[in-house]
Formats: sequence, structure tokens, C-alpha cells
Amino acid sequence: MQIYLPIAEVSVNAFLLLGIGGVVGILSGLFGVGGGFLITPLLFFIGIPPGVAVATGANQVVASSISGVLAHLRRRAVDFRMGTVLLAGGIFGSALGIFLFNYLTRKGQIDVVVQVAYVLLLGLIGAIMLQESLRTIRRSRNPAALPVRNQHLWAHRLPFKIKFRASGLYISVIPPVLVGVFAGILAAVLGVGGGFIMVPAMIYLLGMPTKVVVGTSLFQIIFVTGFSTFMHALTNQSVDLLLAFALILGGVVGAQVGTRIGSRLKAEQLRILLALLVRAVAVKIAADLLVMPGELYSLTPVGRR
Repeated sequence: MQIYLPIAEVSVNAFLLLGIGGVVGILSGLFGVGGGFLITPLLFFIGIPPGVAVATGANQVVASSISGVLAHLRRRAVDFRMGTVLLAGGIFGSALGIFLFNYLTRKGQIDVVVQVAYVLLLGLIGAIMLQESLRTIRRSRNPAALPVRNQHLWAHRLPFKIKFRASGLYISVIPPVLVGVFAGILAAVLGVGGGFIMVPAMIYLLGMPTKVVVGTSLFQIIFVTGFSTFMHALTNQSVDLLLAFALILGGVVGAQVGTRIGSRLKAEQLRILLALLVRAVAVKIAADLLVMPGELYSLTPVGRR
């Protein structure tokens, strides 16, 4: 069943969109990721323009993040003060990202820039995840080799310190704001939540305990990604509501299936599979950029866009 997406200006099979949302939802439930860095490249593959894919794919990130935050709130695993500081930087970074996105759109370079950024980002993420997964497997075989965490981080030596009671930290607000700014730029330009950047930064740069990291990250992602989506819709009208609805519907069902499957597999195996999947997506995008297409030009009848 073909449906016409008015903003993307393409006709796509409705079941294909539901399937993509479902697949990303399964991956979200299976691997514990928001799916923003996977759903946008998958939309590229079915012919959705990168500008529309970035702005619309962020809707599913918001939906999945709300569900995640509610679960963490029940366990009191959200540091609202840290989340607010990250949010302040995220809103500023998102505004910068929207400005950059609109500038590249006017120059006609947004499609290439987004695709190249995804190749670099997914390649880096895949490599880091694969390395960390293999390291975790080696640690499980040799528990005596676990590293000792350094509590005297560089963030403790900066000014403007605030006490974050839920995290048990007394650090400067400067590092969290900078982390939020970077995540906000990613949310606006690439349509991702930025959790895969923030979570490692919050653990290794800020020294936050793992139990509050995920919930705090999702709290920030909801508002920053929501702000980015609103600004995309307001400034360049690139949010396709019909596309977003199909993706969210498939994602909600897929997430439940993924959660059940993930409970039966080992975490180390899941991370290795996700790392290989991310690298495969990066290779596919790179191939589309580098390999000469069969048709260099496309012609449409006069009067049709």
C-alpha cells in the first residue's frame, strides 16, 4: 500500500515504514539505544531526503526517551539538577545547530554534509563499541584486571561549582554545559538524541555514577530533541507528520519485542552485534556516496516537483 508523504514529496510503502520503525524499535529494546542514529540512515536508503529524515526521525527519539525516563523515575535514577544544566547547554547547542542546518540548506549542501557526518560518526561509534565489548569480555574472564576509577577529575578544578546531590558530585557547571551544547548540535543537524555521546561523557568526563546516567541523559534528550524538531518545523517545514506517525507506531511495537528478545541474550553478545550493525550502515552510506549511480540525472514532467 503506497502512501504519499507531502513534506518528503515521495511515495513510500506504508508497511515498509512500519517495518523500519519496528526494526529500529526492536534494536532499541534489544540494545538499549534510542535508535536515532540508525533510523535516519535507514530513511536515506528508501529515498527520504536527508533534510526531512533528520527532522522527522527525531520524533521517534522523543517518544522512546519519554518512555525511558518514566521507567527511571520510578527507580529515582534521574539527577534533575544535572539534567537542567545539560538542558541549558543543549538548548543553546540546538539553536546553533538549527542555524547551521538552515545555512547548509540554503547553500544546497545539507544532503552531502549529513551523509558524510553519519559515515564518520557511525564508523567511530561502531569501532568504540566493538573495542569496549571485546574489552568487557576479557575483563569477565579476568576479574582482577578491572580498572580503578579516578575520582580526581579535571572537572573538579574548574570554577562555578555546584553540588549535584543525586550524583554525589561537587563540580563546575562548565563541563556539563559543554557536553549539552555538543549534544544539542548533534540533535539539530543529524536528528539524533546524542545519548551515545552524552552517556560516555557523563561517566568518564564528569564522573557520574552509572545508576543515574541513563535517566539523566534521557531527561535532557526529551527537551532538546523536542526543541530541535519544533524549530525544524518552524524554520524550514521539514517535519513530515505522516512519516513520523508511521515510524513511532512501528517503534512502539518493536521495542516490546526487542526487550523480550534481549532478556534471553548476553549483554556482551548484544553489544558486539550492535557494533557490527552500526559499521555496516556506515559502509552502506559511504558506498552510496562514492559509487557512481546508474542514472546521473533524473527527469520529471513539467509542472511536477
